[in-house]
Amino acid sequence: MTLLILLGVSFFSAIILAFVGDRKFAPEINILGSAATFAAGVGLAIEVYMHGPMTAGGKFFFVDAFNVYLSVLTSFVSMTTAVFSRRYMRWEREHGRVGHWGMRFYHAMFQLFIFAMLLALLTNNVGVLWIAMELATLSTVLLVSLYRTPTAIEAAWKYFILCGVGIALALFGTVLLYFAAEKVLGEGGEALLWTNLSQVSDKLEPTVLSLAFVFLMVGYGTKVGLAPLHNWLPDAHSEGPTPISAVLSGLLLNIALYALVRCKVLVDGATGTHQAGYIMMGFGLLSILVAAFSLLRQKDVKRMFAYSSIEHMGIATFAFGLGGQIATFGALLHMLVHSLTKSSIFFTAGHASQMHRTQEMDKIKGLLRGNPLVGWGLMFGVMAIVGMPPFGVFVSEFLILTATMKDAPLLTPLLLIGLGVAFAALFRRVQPMVAGLVPANQHPLKAAHIPVILHMLLVLIIGLYMPDFLSQWFHTAVELLK
Repeated sequence: MTLLILLGVSFFSAIILAFVGDRKFAPEINILGSAATFAAGVGLAIEVYMHGPMTAGGKFFFVDAFNVYLSVLTSFVSMTTAVFSRRYMRWEREHGRVGHWGMRFYHAMFQLFIFAMLLALLTNNVGVLWIAMELATLSTVLLVSLYRTPTAIEAAWKYFILCGVGIALALFGTVLLYFAAEKVLGEGGEALLWTNLSQVSDKLEPTVLSLAFVFLMVGYGTKVGLAPLHNWLPDAHSEGPTPISAVLSGLLLNIALYALVRCKVLVDGATGTHQAGYIMMGFGLLSILVAAFSLLRQKDVKRMFAYSSIEHMGIATFAFGLGGQIATFGALLHMLVHSLTKSSIFFTAGHASQMHRTQEMDKIKGLLRGNPLVGWGLMFGVMAIVGMPPFGVFVSEFLILTATMKDAPLLTPLLLIGLGVAFAALFRRVQPMVAGLVPANQHPLKAAHIPVILHMLLVLIIGLYMPDFLSQWFHTAVELLK
């Protein structure tokens, strides 16, 4: 029942907002729908914590410590983003960037996007996972083009084409997975269920599974934003509304990585080797290095943080590929703290862009004096995302680096180079934005501070002290992903 509420609230909220999305109370409906989804997510997590993994809907849905943790994270960040978008999108509406139909479209697609992500996480069916990922892609493609400018439409088409090709490859990988499974489980939907596949993974044809993982890696890796398939992500972030940038970076990339990790567990069981892990490590390390050096030459603030997202998803992918208890624990923690930190950064970057009427970093100055909460929010967000202590990103990166030094010491210098270059690049670009005198082109703005403060407090608390229940939760998920 709780699971159906979790999915149903966002779905029906999308239908309601399709009709009233530009009314005065539409942002409140968006917030209430997202808050109800979060409450249902917490309720479902408590059930799993008390009773362990469960299936529902005739095995159509499956919940364990891994996907319910991501469901709570998805619903929480969606709720805080809805709170942020209330003021942000009102400013966009008042200044003519979005019209009547655009606001209705924005609110409806926002909730539909949340529904698609939660469906992808909670479904037990590999085929439905693919359908949900496609639905999430289509809803965000339309949101990226919300402003209807030539550059926004170009970014949306680029996103659609690249991710369309990627999702098609993921479909072929899913077909190969079914081809291997139906020989063991028989024809029909039973051969597509995660619960059935995990039980017979050691009986699946290893050659077919290895080939399937290559297609799944390229397909879902495109959605994760891994190099060299990452080109859609900076354009989509820079041209779409800032709330969509926050949920794209903080949530959608996690969902695609979730699909990859689930598939890796099956391939490991079938082959008895670490082949899938090596592939993930290669893509992850390449993404870290490409994104880190790309950060040095960015001029658009949202494009810069989009490349930062590519780097951090590369770190998580590398850690999951590396495997082992420490690296997997670090990867799970990294998904959490990156989502909270990066969404907070996009909140402040969006307000900074509104204050200066531009996203060009060279024209954004004096944030600490002009709007201290925006300036300090951006500064603390960057300190957190580059891995400075005592924030949670430092803990996750330290765990991953420690595991790398133990299990893959030859790759440690490459990982350090990527982290070091990203650290220097972000500080080099952000410091002039927050410091200095207030420029003439800076306008006063009533910003949404609560989501930023809440996210940064959570990241700081996790860095200083991890609650026992969260640590146990991650340890349980690590056991599932062995």
